[in-house]
Amino acid sequence: MEFKVTTRRQDAHGSVAACKNASIVLDTDLAGRRDAFNPAELLLAALSACMIKGIERVTPILTFSLRGVAVHVHGIRQDVPPRLSQITHDIVVDTDEPDGRLALLHENVKKYGTVFNTVAPGTTLTGVLRRAAQSGA
Repeated sequence: MEFKVTTRRQDAHGSVAACKNASIVLDTDLAGRRDAFNPAELLLAALSACMIKGIERVTPILTFSLRGVAVHVHGIRQDVPPRLSQITHDIVVDTDEPDGRLALLHENVKKYGTVFNTVAPGTTLTGVLRRAAQSGA
């Protein structure tokens, strides 16, 4: 499997990345911008999307029932060398499944996620998968 993305600078304030029939505006402005993901935020978004896609992939296999999923990620940047040195995740699943099945789902997310396994060797990547409060994910 291969992936291809093309990113073009629009101006000094932003760029646009495109693949398939989709595009996303990127914050590549040195001053930053509020209406677009910067590169670090985009990486965190890719990681969280990987986790949700992994859950979508394994729930039918595990016959795991859920009503919703939310993923919260937090990255800490170090300056020298510049990198995300630490990323934590909090996966919140709205489900009635027992705790042991939640742990199994989390293990599958960590074991089979392409982006997760790409990021994990280069940073401290930790987190939890937990049940949503009664109000939902």
